[in-house]
Amino acid sequence: MNNLRTYLATLFILMAFTLSSCELVGDIFEAGMWTALIIIVLIILLVVWIFRKFRR
Repeated sequence: MNNLRTYLATLFILMAFTLSSCELVGDIFEAGMWTALIIIVLIILLVVWIFRKFRR
């Protein structure tokens, strides 16, 4: 368990020095935007598929 804490602390320090906070937040929002867009498209395709099944 102590080894895991050392690893996480090292990872956090590395990220703190290599990533600026604005860049990190921007990347998180961009990833969230693309994830939401893909999910919305999949839901729309599912609804269209269901309506086509009921029309036949």
